[in-house]
Amino acid sequence: MQPAPQGFAGKEIALCVIFVLGILAALAYSAYQKAGASNQDKAVLCPIRQFAAAADQYYLENGVSTVAYRDLVGATNYIKAVNTVAGEIYPVYFTQGVTITVTGVAGVRTVTYAP
Repeated sequence: MQPAPQGFAGKEIALCVIFVLGILAALAYSAYQKAGASNQDKAVLCPIRQFAAAADQYYLENGVSTVAYRDLVGATNYIKAVNTVAGEIYPVYFTQGVTITVTGVAGVRTVTYAP
């Protein structure tokens, strides 16, 4: 009768290493996705702040409390051009004191900014 083998076999160690690497890869991918989404949201905030500042200037100059997107953006307006970062959709109208909500960020998220 042979004595029972001691320790792990090479195959068992290899399976454990592969399992641990798989878990680490899943965690790293999740963190990467969250970082990417956070960066997109931050990049969308820049144009939102520009809209808020341009709308405030428009309110002051025209004595109104609502302004249309088309009155803020254009070659001779307050904002020359708006380049989308993540396929976001900006509001058509801006109202003084109302939170600006941008929808469709990466097709799924919403970003808000309270001026």
